[in-house]
Amino acid sequence: MNTIEVGQGAENQKVELFFQDIGHGQPVVLIHGWPVSHAMWEHQMLTLPAHGLRVIAYDRRGFGNSSKPWEGYDYDTFADDLKALLDQLDLQDVVLVGFSMGGGEVARYMSRHGGARVKKVAFISAVTPFMRKTADNPDGVDDSVFQQMIDGLKKDRPDFLNTFGKHFFNVGMLRHPVSDATLEWTRGLALPASPKATIDCVRAFSGTDFREDLKSISVPVLVVHGDADQTVPIKASGALTAKALPGAQYKVYDGAPHGLYITHKDDLNRDLVSFIKG
Repeated sequence: MNTIEVGQGAENQKVELFFQDIGHGQPVVLIHGWPVSHAMWEHQMLTLPAHGLRVIAYDRRGFGNSSKPWEGYDYDTFADDLKALLDQLDLQDVVLVGFSMGGGEVARYMSRHGGARVKKVAFISAVTPFMRKTADNPDGVDDSVFQQMIDGLKKDRPDFLNTFGKHFFNVGMLRHPVSDATLEWTRGLALPASPKATIDCVRAFSGTDFREDLKSISVPVLVVHGDADQTVPIKASGALTAKALPGAQYKVYDGAPHGLYITHKDDLNRDLVSFIKG
């Protein structure tokens, strides 16, 4: 397996990230969402290398095939893990693509590490700039929603993930944009994660304010969001991220759910290739 060491956990245990490295050309680093793994990018890993791009997709600590330490599930650590990946693979002119909570890694990396090695960034259904509703963030999500997620994970994580997957793709009684097999596959990507990491990451992506981080971004930016996203509502996220980055390309997918990397994969692949190559 391809792994890199990014640090040490309790009792000096190594923390390693698993990654896939496919294709040749300009490097594109795909950062997955919660609560799945790098494998969510299946359609992008099939398409982008065919356009002369080198695609690196990795599992965040605590998820997929990466190490699952007890601690370290905060965005400073995630950004440092990303830096270790870019440094150890000696990547240059990188395009960072962050989906959902992965958008937070992009924003925090750009501010914490000065955007080193990065040429462009893309926020896909991202949690930026700030998910939690506060007095100065009235369009955010009430904290009780995130607490209900944590309570559901503690009570019955497999059942919570089953229900969450349906919201992820806007599956309902009269609407089924993905197959039952895809729902099961998505849950299968989430189940191997550390329960501790899964819970701690809810706290991280709901409570981390990226508004100042976004101000540090000076490279070209792509923002993609679905206007039917029930998981990360566009009004609180994509729209405000685009507003904070006035030079960004802003693509709103009509009727798209959170998991648009599957439901609108052809649109996303086309827009990513156009942005990266443009």
